Amino acid sequence: MKKTLLLFLALSVSPLLSGQEEGDLLALLGEEETTDYATASFKTNRVVNGHSIENTAAGVLDFKISHRFSPMRNGLYDMFGLDGATIRFGLDYGITDRLMIGIGRSSKEKIIDGFAKYKILRQSTGKRNMPVSLSYLVDGQIKTVKFPDQERENLFSSRLYYTHQILLARKFSESLTLQLMPTLVHRNLVATKAEKNDVFAVGAAGRVKLSRRVTLNAEYYYVLPDQISPVYTNVLSIGFDIETGGHVFQLHFTNSADMTYKGFITETTEEWFFKGANGNAKSGIRFGFNISRVFTIVKPKGLY
Repeated sequence: MKKTLLLFLALSVSPLLSGQEEGDLLALLGEEETTDYATASFKTNRVVNGHSIENTAAGVLDFKISHRFSPMRNGLYDMFGLDGATIRFGLDYGITDRLMIGIGRSSKEKIIDGFAKYKILRQSTGKRNMPVSLSYLVDGQIKTVKFPDQERENLFSSRLYYTHQILLARKFSESLTLQLMPTLVHRNLVATKAEKNDVFAVGAAGRVKLSRRVTLNAEYYYVLPDQISPVYTNVLSIGFDIETGGHVFQLHFTNSADMTYKGFITETTEEWFFKGANGNAKSGIRFGFNISRVFTIVKPKGLY
């Protein structure tokens, strides 16, 4: 009834109103179309090892602590791998809602990494209809561990690695998100002439919502043939994200000890399941976790 009266009023006085005033009346009827952007495609800006389509919000600092433990195959002898671990500490910061940067340091090879990620497209419906989200990531890594042979000439450039990645994702529903990640990893120094300096890989990831605070995540990177040594394999990671207020706990299983792109894409050595020399099945699965804690550094305008 109320909308009918407003419509009658708008039509009756429209000759006396300017276009803007008429538009305001029509807006009261809900006729003005808005844009709704997809949110919470993933719970954090990481799926497991690699990035997700999500960005850290503008003015927010995300402190991450990550562990990858030893393979679980030795059982109770080393507490299913908990006796050994590689560690990464990282700081991610949102400059705008589309642009974020970050820096981190890993214990494995004492790697320092830094990245920038920009969201080019945002999935949306309504006035602006965009079926997918699209981001571009550039990442650099410096290996600071001492060279084994100190007597030979060791160039600084030999320590450098670069990654370029496209993140293409769609949130199909509140329960399902899928993501595709074409990736290029450049290595200035490789172990043999048979290996390529530029390594192309294609990643796929997904998120399934199990409850309001828990999701199931999976991530797989396929390296195109004849680029890396045969001793290396593709990385697969599966785990759970658990949100608890300002923290997100990511608990997962993976076959990689690395948390940098050059590591988990080009240097993963163990399969999830494989045959040992004696024919017995062995497993290269290791347990790991990421802990994310966010802090608001710059409050958005209008928030007090």
